[in-house]
Amino acid sequence: MDKPARTPSERQPAERISLAWPLALAALAVAAIPIGALMAQESTAAFTVTETGRGFARLQDAVDSIGDATGTIAIAPGTYRQCAVQQAGRVSYFATGPGAAVFDGTTCEGKAALVLRGREASVVGLTFRGMAVPDMNGAGIRLKRGDLTVAQSRFEDSQQGILTADDPASAIIIDKSTFSGLGTCEGAGGCAHSIYVGDYGMLRITRSRFEAGTGGHYVKARAGKVEIAGNSFDDSRGRGTNYMIDLPAGASGSITDNWFVQGRDKENYSAFIAIAAEQQNHSADGLRIAGNDARLVPDLARNTIFVADWSGDRLEIGENRLGTGLQAFERR
Repeated sequence: MDKPARTPSERQPAERISLAWPLALAALAVAAIPIGALMAQESTAAFTVTETGRGFARLQDAVDSIGDATGTIAIAPGTYRQCAVQQAGRVSYFATGPGAAVFDGTTCEGKAALVLRGREASVVGLTFRGMAVPDMNGAGIRLKRGDLTVAQSRFEDSQQGILTADDPASAIIIDKSTFSGLGTCEGAGGCAHSIYVGDYGMLRITRSRFEAGTGGHYVKARAGKVEIAGNSFDDSRGRGTNYMIDLPAGASGSITDNWFVQGRDKENYSAFIAIAAEQQNHSADGLRIAGNDARLVPDLARNTIFVADWSGDRLEIGENRLGTGLQAFERR
């Protein structure tokens, strides 16, 4: 039997999720940038491993020098047409000047600028743009396994921003980053998206911006738990886009305090948020959706659904500010 969403009398005021853990990690990552910059000043190389002071002209050589250990790569300002594969270890990639280090149009293994197979990676202050590959999944970051933290970074004008495999034992944290001009449904294998996360243990996205999508969803995630808070989803300049947030396998957690605007040019405008539209690998019981602001672009007459649910679980739909033409919830 389907479990209904909670009635208005059962709903509680919007509760902001605890951001202490991801923001602490992001703060530590950002705080490390000046240290890396200071240590890198003695080197004229593009890539400096701060623990050893060794400089490299190629990012791959810097990554290989760390191997299965833990290391930090300070990346000097510049535009780089190169890529790297991390096979092991824990590697932090930091721009010495946030936003000034740009990886432009070069992918490894026909996948991404950074292909990550290590135990952990952190990416702070980098820009990835122009990633395109024949299978239409070209990304800034391709995460194969391990934990990932991304902060103050930008992904733009590519087929995909971040794409991951499955790793239920690991977590992904994204904070204060921008995803612009991403996504496509031109590939034979299906759509690419601004972010596409596989079956991970947890996905947390905070204080980030999604805009001007060019196909697919802005966030598609098969993670068992999601916490998506304080972001903006601006579809006003989107072209052929789909859902803002798609949790195709179900998920627990929360979607709170985000701002959404749906644009005119949609491949699918039927919902803003979709739950378990493909299958249900994870329970959505208790998934809290509250404190969000959602509307259509001005002067657009359209009827659509804020939350469309295929799971039949007991979602916690709290108070959300919805514009004209939006219905709060629909069971499908």
